Amino acid sequence: MQNLFDIAGKVAVVTGGSRGIGAMIARGFLEGGAKVYITARKVDELNAAQRELAVFGDCVAIPSDLSSVAGIEAFAGAIAEREEHLDILVNNAGATWGAPVESFPEKGWDKTMDLNVKAPFFLVQQLLPLLRAAAGQGERARVINIGSVNGLSIDTAMQNFAYTASKAAIHHLTRHLAVELAGAGINVNAIAPGLFPSQMTAYMMEVATEEQLSANFPIPRMGGLEDAAGTAIFLSSRASEWMTGQVLALDGGMVARG
Repeated sequence: MQNLFDIAGKVAVVTGGSRGIGAMIARGFLEGGAKVYITARKVDELNAAQRELAVFGDCVAIPSDLSSVAGIEAFAGAIAEREEHLDILVNNAGATWGAPVESFPEKGWDKTMDLNVKAPFFLVQQLLPLLRAAAGQGERARVINIGSVNGLSIDTAMQNFAYTASKAAIHHLTRHLAVELAGAGINVNAIAPGLFPSQMTAYMMEVATEEQLSANFPIPRMGGLEDAAGTAIFLSSRASEWMTGQVLALDGGMVARG
């Protein structure tokens, strides 16, 4: 029972691992003894994050553009050149776009859907050989998709139509992939975060304090490092061996409150 949450020696990929929830999860994995590959499009920001995270363990940065299948294939190929198996894939990279329904642009819709839904699917596809190889070593491989509470409930104050649709889609894709890949020894689950400090929520922090933003939550605070990392470690360890196809709301009770 003492090793239920052990991830030491595992190999993990965290997309969008240079900031926000991705960086929190990457740090948690590193402190738990895993080797972690992080990727993002902005090279300088990615390399800076790698230097900060390397203090906690073996962190490797590989720049990539996951908005296209060509970029996904190139990134998956770079991982395959370095590793014979992959224990954990965290699909965290994402985008959002806000605009009134009357003027919401096609480019905003396509950008959001491509990165939030298409990229996770095709990255799983391209990394399947490595995930299967990890499962063949006796422990189930893990895919963790980062969804959102906005995929579970609607905040009418936010005109992020493509984002909410994409997160609902990734939740359902999680369930579909979980059923499809269970026989291959791969568990697929999702985390639906609520309010965490990130680039996506920075504009909210400019007009209100954390206390004001979380005042109506049953647990009245924002999410933090231990919340994101702890949930991801649970979904990557023996503790969740019999769990697949689930979407865990990590939100201080916001969705439950309605």
